[in-house]
Amino acid sequence: MPVFIFDTDILRRLEDKDDARVTFIYHTLEELRLAVQQQGGDLLVKVGKPLDVWRDLLQKLKVRKVFANDDYEPYARDRDASVNTLLKENGIDFLLSKDHVIFEKDEVVKDDGKPYTVFTPYSRKWKARLQAADYAPAKEHNPNWQQAAYGKMPAWEEMGFQPSSIPIPSSVIRPEIIKDYHLQRNFPGVEGTSRLSVHLRFGTISIRQLAARALQLNETFLNELIWRDFYQMILWHFPQVVTESFKPAYNHISWVNNEEHFRRWCEGTTGYPIVDAGMRELNATGFMHNRVRMITASFLTKHLLTDWRWGEAWFARHLLDFDLASNNGGWQWAAGSGCDAAP
Repeated sequence: MPVFIFDTDILRRLEDKDDARVTFIYHTLEELRLAVQQQGGDLLVKVGKPLDVWRDLLQKLKVRKVFANDDYEPYARDRDASVNTLLKENGIDFLLSKDHVIFEKDEVVKDDGKPYTVFTPYSRKWKARLQAADYAPAKEHNPNWQQAAYGKMPAWEEMGFQPSSIPIPSSVIRPEIIKDYHLQRNFPGVEGTSRLSVHLRFGTISIRQLAARALQLNETFLNELIWRDFYQMILWHFPQVVTESFKPAYNHISWVNNEEHFRRWCEGTTGYPIVDAGMRELNATGFMHNRVRMITASFLTKHLLTDWRWGEAWFARHLLDFDLASNNGGWQWAAGSGCDAAP
């Protein structure tokens, strides 16, 4: 029986009550629920604190095992540990699976077992470990589904949100986007990137299938997927990066942190055209080209001398594809405080 929980501890931290990411997840769940129903089952969608939801479910259902995808974010690790404790107290196995990355946090490490902190040697070993996998096709009808109907999707009011009108990029792209990626990726004015990051973030496309395509078509594109794994690995082994600089010496920088300058940066009114264009696009659409992310982050930290955490938080609020590991890694790279960062 598939279950999805809208975690209210996460929802309440979202400032915009028409957050496009919540809308995307909601509509994706509607589509997934229909697909599961066509295979003979149903999808249970709940709203609440995960521990409270599980306590309620354990009272109503006979549960023997619970399967979930592994999540490296510190909050998620604490949440999953609490759920694991609850389930174990009730004699239930809690099994986490790899689905968000190609390689888990300990699968690509140095020969002494320590994590890499420099990308190039990490990427070499990552590529050396990569091999094809054989996956069985999904069945049209799964007899193992719980034969029950679970009612309607939760109402928007129950979650405290309303639908957003911001469109989500398609999960279908032309092969030329990947094939020509190394030629087009640095030009914000052309359609040279896939815009698949939001789908990777929320699992609506397979990272394994995308890596397989990149392996055939373009190594530069594949390297971007490796960066994604790299930052996930860094977040797991060095969770302090969420609030501190990866390089401890950078914690002592005396940032100017001029609030008026920061406001103008956020609004896209600095007077620097490419910075302003990028920020306005972000605020209106939730998208920003990766090259422009580098420019705007570098401008904020090295020109306006504003703490990278301020900019990171603004991106976290507005990016459709916000992923803590990648966002944090990118910002610390731009500020010079991160692993393998430019000064």
